[in-house]
Amino acid sequence: MDITRIEDAKVVLNDITSKTPIVHATKIHDNLWIKAENLQGTGAFKLRGAYYKLSKLSEEEKAKGVIAASAGNHAQGVAYACMKMGIKGTIVMPKTAPLSKIEATRSYGVDVELQGDTFNDAYAYAKNLQEITGAVFIEPFNDEDVMAGQGTIGLEILERMPDADTVIVPIGGGGLISGIACAIKSLKPDCRVIGVQAENAPSMKKSLEENKMITLDSVSTIADGIAVKTPGDLTYAMCQKYVDEVVTVSEEEIAAAILVLLEKMKMVAEGAGATSVAAAMFGKVDMEGHKVVSVLSGGNIDVNLLSKIIDLGLIKTGRKAILNLNVIDKPGNLSRVIDLIASCNVNIISIEHNRSQPGILANQCRVGMVIETNSHEHIQEVLNLLEENGYQPHLVEKI
Repeated sequence: MDITRIEDAKVVLNDITSKTPIVHATKIHDNLWIKAENLQGTGAFKLRGAYYKLSKLSEEEKAKGVIAASAGNHAQGVAYACMKMGIKGTIVMPKTAPLSKIEATRSYGVDVELQGDTFNDAYAYAKNLQEITGAVFIEPFNDEDVMAGQGTIGLEILERMPDADTVIVPIGGGGLISGIACAIKSLKPDCRVIGVQAENAPSMKKSLEENKMITLDSVSTIADGIAVKTPGDLTYAMCQKYVDEVVTVSEEEIAAAILVLLEKMKMVAEGAGATSVAAAMFGKVDMEGHKVVSVLSGGNIDVNLLSKIIDLGLIKTGRKAILNLNVIDKPGNLSRVIDLIASCNVNIISIEHNRSQPGILANQCRVGMVIETNSHEHIQEVLNLLEENGYQPHLVEKI
């Protein structure tokens, strides 16, 4: 794949996809801009590659119908393209895919089958189904036309921000970063292209480090859109050629980025989409003196997971804390602890008073509480005050 194919994709997609905005994210960092692909027609960048791929099928291939495997966003992109072109489509999704993505895919009129617990499970089933039916398989990332469609994002970034010198891109299978990196390096070779993966799904990072394609034993991340065990051979080669570096972010950092995007930027991001912003927020990429664009690749987040993700983000940013401590089991002692905490101007969200937990002395009880704070420094103030008054509080780091 080269820049000419990406430029052709731009022409094909001109009246189909939105030229999503690039927003200066000064509330996060003065040197950060966000390419808001969460505002794309199907809520994610995948529409670009899927539509361009289907547009290149022959009439005979279109008559056979298409099959795709996806955790959600590729599914919607293929489904939308099928609807617009009148092509019969079957989409195989893992059973663990967010309900919102499953229902959105069905809304475009394709058949949806739920198989397996991971993308790789769904992919294997879909490939077998394709052999049985003779339909055309639409790869989610390991396809030059798909990569070219995604690469139109790179063209748009340089058109609107020709002085951008760093672009951060989420990586799952590698289709998005392959297309963007090819476009950017072809037009501006000195612009850094940095990939970001979840710590719990670093298949491309490990593959590049070991100079061979690696298959992870398992992947588990709130960034379901990039939970891929094995990168594609084509995308791996493209990343070797064009990508400067791949970094990783933790689950808590992803959650914190989702929270900050909601609160400060009024943007809804799914886990995969927020990884590029998390990398900028938590020092994974050198920001000083640079003009950095983070590609927010999608906003199709399952609202059923949103509250948990927000809690993770609040804990990561010091806005919420979970404390455990033992107190003498006598009248008035619990009230004393509450008064101490209240004196720090802290709101207690919930409290649990347990007198029979194993390991607690006979004259003690265990108190667990969730508190609402302003910062990590505020939490430390509470801990210090409790320790000064004879308690030994334990801060629970994760939920």
